[in-house]
Amino acid sequence: MSSNANLGGDNLDDDHYPAYTMGRAAEMIGATPGFLRSLDEAKLFVPQRSAGGHRRYTRYQLRLAARVRVLMDEGTALDAACRIVILEDQLAEAQRLNAQHQSSTTD
Repeated sequence: MSSNANLGGDNLDDDHYPAYTMGRAAEMIGATPGFLRSLDEAKLFVPQRSAGGHRRYTRYQLRLAARVRVLMDEGTALDAACRIVILEDQLAEAQRLNAQHQSSTTD
């Protein structure tokens, strides 16, 4: 197997690899491209751009977008939903780091 083929496989496993076009990303989370643009405008995340200037999304960004969509479907305003998702994400990261620290100090 060539090294280029291997890199492609590695990228597919990378949550932060911008693999999805706007249309595919919207389809995956059951939303519209306009919804994804609104998340960009709300600064929830900034999608990377292809060489042609098209937005490209990561699996991580799609998880955040899907969570915002659920909150909005429940009646939460866009700005509030984005803030909630950011805080949830920060809490999860802090818990992950804390667990990592705990396991390294008990080894």
